Amino acid sequence: MDAKIGNFFESVGNFFIGVDQIPWCDSDIVTGCEREVAEAGKGSSDELKNECIMRLSWALVHSRRPEDVQRGIAMLETSLGGINSPLQMREKIYLLAVGYYRSGDYARSRQLVDRCLEIEPEWRQALTLRKTVEDKIKKDGVIGIGIAATAVTAVGLLTGGLIAALSRKK
Repeated sequence: MDAKIGNFFESVGNFFIGVDQIPWCDSDIVTGCEREVAEAGKGSSDELKNECIMRLSWALVHSRRPEDVQRGIAMLETSLGGINSPLQMREKIYLLAVGYYRSGDYARSRQLVDRCLEIEPEWRQALTLRKTVEDKIKKDGVIGIGIAATAVTAVGLLTGGLIAALSRKK
């Protein structure tokens, strides 16, 4: 019961500080998926290998470790070429969008989410990710504008101070 109450308060806190709802993946899950891929490589069917690789890709792009996210992006990008199924294409593009979001490339993430939505316009996961990406872009834009305004103000104050100091010397 205490764990449920703790999770509730954590989710409420996350809401107020603006944490996204994209799940994270622990390193032990990544390790387990890597083991699965290695075992599937020993004579398993192509279908099973592909499923294991897809689970590993999911785990990597949801990892907290930036190097895992980059590995996941690379795996997904190399696997996009041989896809015939729109469903598989949609899934891989979505995971790529998550990877780019996690790596901070929000513009690329938004492009990929839009491609997912071209395939499946009402896909809730992609719609949620698009909103998350757009919120992050807006938030970063507002922060960037604030930083720029602060820098301009500081330069203006410094310039004004220098002009005042120089005019007193005359």
